[in-house]
Amino acid sequence: MARAGLTAERLARAGADLADEVGFDQVTVSAIARHFDVKAASLYSHVRNSHDLKTRIALLALEELADRCAAAIAGRSGKDALAAFADVYRDYAREHPGRYTAARFPLDPGTAAASAGPRHAAMSRALLRGYALAEPEETHAVRLLGSVFHGYVSLESAGGFSHSAPGSQESWTRIVDALDALLRNWPTAP
Repeated sequence: MARAGLTAERLARAGADLADEVGFDQVTVSAIARHFDVKAASLYSHVRNSHDLKTRIALLALEELADRCAAAIAGRSGKDALAAFADVYRDYAREHPGRYTAARFPLDPGTAAASAGPRHAAMSRALLRGYALAEPEETHAVRLLGSVFHGYVSLESAGGFSHSAPGSQESWTRIVDALDALLRNWPTAP
């Protein structure tokens, strides 16, 4: 009765845990079947294929990240909200490297629209209201924040800052300070 209790959600959670252990690219239906000590064929009633499994893991990661962001920025504004938002992304990537990678998995447009992705965008825009940016500048700022956060997290997780001073936390704090200063003094369009 090894298969009892298997659901698509349980498989996605196991896949997310496995992704954190061995890397998102190593997650397959076969690997999850080994985890549950069942044949891979028995999982196809819950997930169509490895792509479907990875999509479900991505949706789980986006939801977890959105929930953390919402909790972190609730009641905050300006630099305080910016720092909390930034820290959530960095902390999530450190705690859940496989899930963080999964959150970047390409989703088809319909799945993306129904995911927590739009919540991330809405929270970014809500955060930026404290900086009074009008469109299209707000969109440019959303892209800047995403690029800086993801770029820093990617470099840090690859060990890019581990052998030099100052420490990566000090740089992270300075980067958030610099982003706050830039957002408060956003350049006007030519």
